[in-house]
Amino acid sequence: MSQTGSKADHMSYRIGRGEQGVLTFEPYSAEILPLWRFKTPAIARQSSKKIYDKFFEYEKQDDFVGMDMCRKFLQMGMTRAKRYANHAGGRKYDKETGKELGRSTNHEGAKEKLEASMIFREVWEKAKTYETYVEKKKIFLKEQKEWDKQQKKEAKV
Repeated sequence: MSQTGSKADHMSYRIGRGEQGVLTFEPYSAEILPLWRFKTPAIARQSSKKIYDKFFEYEKQDDFVGMDMCRKFLQMGMTRAKRYANHAGGRKYDKETGKELGRSTNHEGAKEKLEASMIFREVWEKAKTYETYVEKKKIFLKEQKEWDKQQKKEAKV
């Protein structure tokens, strides 16, 4: 398993639900975040392609965590663009009350953001179902489970 950082760093990574941890797990966030943009469909197309290319760079390095982080950024491109399509200014909740704001699909840029979301969705679907990714995910989860057991044993000693 070749990757950036130590084995312990990698085993501390959690696939989690959705985009969980996408902005905090380094060095991946610093490497992928500059590629992530969704302002227009053209920008989303270029961005999702760059992230998908990075996904394959990590595959060549046998780095599942990097591949999964790319998958998370693609998913985040889809969800954030969709939020801007559904809510003017991208704000889903009221700052003061915390209540969800109503949707406004007719605001300026809504159609562009919806298209950007669909572009990211298409690439995200390809990444998450890519055969090698699916295989590496199973292996990673199995290794992580064993790692966690070993860490618990060592902690008891």
